[in-house]
Amino acid sequence: MDFQKIYDVIVVGAGHAGCEASLAAARMGADTLMLTISIDNIALMPCNPAIGGIGKGNLVKDMDALGGEMAKNIDETGIQFRVLNKRKGPAVWCSRAQADKYLYKDRFQTIIMNTSSLDVKQGIVTEVLVENRAVRGVETACGQTFLGRRIVICGGTFIGGEIFIGDRVMEAGRMYEPAATGLSLSLKKIGFKPVRLKTDTPARLHIDSLSLNGLEEYVSDNILIPFSTETKSINLPQIKCYGTQTNGETHKVIREAAEKSLFYNGARQSNGPRYCPSMEDKVLKFPEKTGHKLVIEPEGLNTKEVHVNGFSCSIPVELQIKAYRTVKGMESCQFIRPAYAVQYDAYQPTGLNHNYETKLIKGLFFGGQLNGTSGYEEAAVQGFMAGVNAVLSLDNKEPFILGRNESYIGVLTDDLVLKGITEPYRMFTSRSEFRLLTREDNAEERLIDYGYRLGLISKTRYERYQQDMQEVNNEIERLKNTLIKKNSENEEYLSKFGVSISQSFKAEELLKRPQLSYDDIIKLTGGGLSGRKARQVEIKVKYSGYIESMEESNKEDIESIVIPDNFSYDNISGLRLEYSDKLKNVKPKTLGQALRIPGLTKTAVSVLAVEIYKHNKINKS
Repeated sequence: MDFQKIYDVIVVGAGHAGCEASLAAARMGADTLMLTISIDNIALMPCNPAIGGIGKGNLVKDMDALGGEMAKNIDETGIQFRVLNKRKGPAVWCSRAQADKYLYKDRFQTIIMNTSSLDVKQGIVTEVLVENRAVRGVETACGQTFLGRRIVICGGTFIGGEIFIGDRVMEAGRMYEPAATGLSLSLKKIGFKPVRLKTDTPARLHIDSLSLNGLEEYVSDNILIPFSTETKSINLPQIKCYGTQTNGETHKVIREAAEKSLFYNGARQSNGPRYCPSMEDKVLKFPEKTGHKLVIEPEGLNTKEVHVNGFSCSIPVELQIKAYRTVKGMESCQFIRPAYAVQYDAYQPTGLNHNYETKLIKGLFFGGQLNGTSGYEEAAVQGFMAGVNAVLSLDNKEPFILGRNESYIGVLTDDLVLKGITEPYRMFTSRSEFRLLTREDNAEERLIDYGYRLGLISKTRYERYQQDMQEVNNEIERLKNTLIKKNSENEEYLSKFGVSISQSFKAEELLKRPQLSYDDIIKLTGGGLSGRKARQVEIKVKYSGYIESMEESNKEDIESIVIPDNFSYDNISGLRLEYSDKLKNVKPKTLGQALRIPGLTKTAVSVLAVEIYKHNKINKS
């Protein structure tokens, strides 16, 4: 059956990338279709039921400031909230929240099903229809044809997906969900060459079969900080997670069992995630380690299932049970779902432009795990950016591309497109050279203007943000002009913190002292702000010197030197042929992007800078 309606944007997939892509496109006014293998599993959390973490929390807060949904969704369904790295500086503070995975999925599905301009249909896409190297639509396994001007593929682990448990292999994207085998073949026919990546998930255990007494407990922070600046409060009950670890007996079972896993007996080859490795990788690659940390995480408020974070594997089920039962607290554990590995097609992201459109086919965008990333958060922001840019391209508008110096999304995009992948990519704060400028707490300050111009941030929210920033700036100005006098009362108060003053000080100067917090200062000055605005004031004052220095150097950053679209890399004196070939293949937009192309030297970029200057001078004259 041929559906002659022509959609503006068709999104293939309903995982975290597909959800954000669909919502972004529809909220920008595009007539959007989401196609998914299972409507019941929209926004499913198939592995760790958590959002955020080191670097990942930054991505979610960046996307929230632009108008994404993930931050609001975890705030509404989170059952344990923590800020990681609090003992370090704010540049590396990262939010993480455990979710009730069932509430998380249900809320996202409700949002999507009630979004105007967004149709949701169930179907397995088997072919991408292409005409004259541009997209025309898609076809499903049922023989349905859906026409679209732009297509965003967010296939996750389903494209060419195979599940492995021991020597058993099943075609599937997730356990008991069919793989998108036809879509894999279609993309190959078009000319895309996949790389095979692998990821693993742990077993799910029955909580009543565990002995949790005596295990390390992880609880929510005393003050719960939401991901979204729109969230007023966290309302769900907060739960405990429990820490334990593997031991020599566990490792012995794993070593003996590994030969029965296809990925470890040489039968199959694949690249798994380095930063979230399977237990086989941990034991075989790090034999000197006597134990590996595990965290037992409840999957929801009303379920008996727990997720054993850190114990993913693909050995036979009976050996999984044997290995799990060697761990303290899990000696009598009962399996509800076994652990398994999934291998799937990904595509080198160097085949993308920075707006996530493929270089091979006009109007075809890729988002999420098929670009070689690992994690819900990395997938979601790619889907969001692909959805936004798909809409912008409909009217030939300038693509929306974020720089490394203004967001973690820019870092992720830049790393993928310029460097490519050899293993699943995961975000960390250490990947950003501008992390003091792109903190979690100032995401709105950096990005909300973009979201507002794109139509993804409401006028009400934007005006609230402007009011907040006015209050923050006014408070900083007040601290600059408020004198804390040297008198016996103030001296006695400050001595409690190990601070002595030989003269009167401006409140702002005292706040820069590491011993003192903003709350301490306002007890001397009166007035003051609370919550998020108070944290902004404290960070801006305490780190003002570092921030100003980085902002100043950032002004002269080579990111601002644009490479013209009509610039030719041929016949540039002093530029080796291999460099010009790399540049023509990647098509960087700025000198900064060119410098990050693997193998391109600073000398080559200097040569390129001179040629760009000449090119611009000739064109101006």
